[in-house]
Amino acid sequence: MAASAAALRHLGPLGARLARLPPPGRAAGRLQQQRRGIRLSAPAPIQVTVRDALNQALDEELERDERVFLLGEEVAQYDGAYKISRGLWKKYGDKRVIDTPISEMGFTGIAVGAAMAGLRPVCEFMTFNFSMQAIDQVINSAAKTCYMSSGTIAVPIVFRGPNGASAGVAAQHSQCFAAWYGHCPGLKVVSPWSSEDAKGLLKASIRDDNPVVMLENELLYGVPFEMSEQAQSKDFIVPIGKAKIERPGTQVTLVSHSRPVGHCLEAAAVLAKEGVECEVINLRTIRPMDIETVEASVVKTNHLVTVEGGWPQFGVGAEICARIMEGSAFNYLDAPAVRVTGADVPMPYAKILEDNCLPQVKDIIFAVKKTLNI
Repeated sequence: MAASAAALRHLGPLGARLARLPPPGRAAGRLQQQRRGIRLSAPAPIQVTVRDALNQALDEELERDERVFLLGEEVAQYDGAYKISRGLWKKYGDKRVIDTPISEMGFTGIAVGAAMAGLRPVCEFMTFNFSMQAIDQVINSAAKTCYMSSGTIAVPIVFRGPNGASAGVAAQHSQCFAAWYGHCPGLKVVSPWSSEDAKGLLKASIRDDNPVVMLENELLYGVPFEMSEQAQSKDFIVPIGKAKIERPGTQVTLVSHSRPVGHCLEAAAVLAKEGVECEVINLRTIRPMDIETVEASVVKTNHLVTVEGGWPQFGVGAEICARIMEGSAFNYLDAPAVRVTGADVPMPYAKILEDNCLPQVKDIIFAVKKTLNI
């Protein structure tokens, strides 16, 4: 480069001017923009579906740690029932991505034993409704072994799959297990909403030395969300046990997890047009619950509404309300906390009945107006 500049100067004044020009290419363009005082913006976020975010997380963690492996029904050659594991069997082979028989108790037991032996299995349930077939392995083997061994045996395992209601799959395939597994000490329970949640929480769960239940939502798999440049990094994780304020507000706190977070944001947008500013909190983690973020919000807004897709009795919202009542934030409430939940019935098959059994945006708006007495 120096020799070229010297040769150009031999051409006289024109050559000297040419020698001072920046080299061609993107760097030169950026240099010229900086000299002209043009502010360069950060790279724009990209749209990534929850399905692809989960696939990225699995791919990155399988590549990062040879102890990680995935097993479950149809996860390998079929690329997963929901295509979460698309391409992973071809890339990592039979020993890292394993198809299992239709026997949840069997392959969950294999996964728990592998975790006790030092591996890091990711155990996929085609739906968490089927995890009831293996609940003894999840609760009695995975969740309690570290305690019962005085901390000498860790069980670093992830149980993941779709949770809660889908569409038209009736009573036996529509249950939310957040309260079920959140009730059990020894487990960590996470429940993502966005693509960043899904990728960051799955990576954090795989790296955790405790058993983690990751409750996804089938209806979110194909939904695209903006993913920041930071979240696209292989080092990106979402800390387990930390909620996120999705929308700041001053008049009422909406607390939710999984798909109903989106309903809360829609309701908040409608209410904002009527002059009501809602703060929307995405729990992200059910256990351990980030009650500090909820308390700080309630102290600011003086009103609380919880929203979940599960049944009301002994639910996640009931736990939040109890924790607020037991803590100092209770003194800041100007009205009783209100819960918006699924209906207290087995899920009906008919679509119109199914819709009325699940929290809708209109139900959240009604609850907010009730607690604000407007």
